[in-house]
Amino acid sequence: MNQELGRVVDAVMIDENEDYYFVQPSRNGQTYRLLKEESPQVLHIGGSVRGFVYENEDHQRQMTCAHIPAVRVDHYAFGTVVGVRRNLGVFVDVGLTNKDMVVSLDDLPAMKTLWPQKGDRLMISLKVDDHDRLWGQLATPDLFQVIAQKPQRQQMNANVEATVTQVKLNGTHVITDTYQLGFIHPSERDAEPRLGQVLRARVIGFSNHGGLNLSLKPRGYQAIDDDSQMILAMLHHSVDGTMPLSDKSSPADIKALLGISKGQFKRSVGHLLKAKLITQRGGQLRLVGNQEDQEHE
Repeated sequence: MNQELGRVVDAVMIDENEDYYFVQPSRNGQTYRLLKEESPQVLHIGGSVRGFVYENEDHQRQMTCAHIPAVRVDHYAFGTVVGVRRNLGVFVDVGLTNKDMVVSLDDLPAMKTLWPQKGDRLMISLKVDDHDRLWGQLATPDLFQVIAQKPQRQQMNANVEATVTQVKLNGTHVITDTYQLGFIHPSERDAEPRLGQVLRARVIGFSNHGGLNLSLKPRGYQAIDDDSQMILAMLHHSVDGTMPLSDKSSPADIKALLGISKGQFKRSVGHLLKAKLITQRGGQLRLVGNQEDQEHE
């Protein structure tokens, strides 16, 4: 097995042609081609250079000094999925101009509907097989635990961007863009996200294991209809968070203030009450958190 592939190594120049230097690391005598335009300096026989070595898509051994990827053997980083082959796996762009790394189907979910799609992102390192082929290797749950950051209590109800790292029967495991671990219970999603999918989620709690509990479902006010949102907006823009209407108000008063029928008004108020965004008292609608409501409590 070639122990240099997928790593940054030191090498010496042994030959050249018009376009390439040919360099050899001292360890095993393998020869790699280095584009002259990518060399950090002009090389002469015996000159030293340091770069990343790999086998390109034409199965040529190559060194690059200009496009050293963060993803390497024993080095994990995110790469972007650029292609899918159902009989092989997914192709991940790690920053090389002429080589994408394949994550084998053996390492992907059994259900192909949960495989990453183009544009998704995977945290991987590289591994070399017995035939000197480079493969992408998915980060393990243990590794995510090592790099995870602690959540902050002020994140409650905040929006986060997160990447799916595991799809399991008990729910979806993610890591946020600030490297906090998160979990989405099946009851907090309408469809199961795929591995590598980037999600917009909302913090709804904190787990006992130092992670975030997340939801993909909208907040109450986002799930309600246009009439409900209009009522909510008017309450937010009122001086004291109240509106002089209730389900006892006349159709004429409702029409004059809101421009909707009493039936539409009652349905909208019902949605807002169910979402616990408003209360109804004394012939008025009130925002939850209204100072008078808090004093009344």
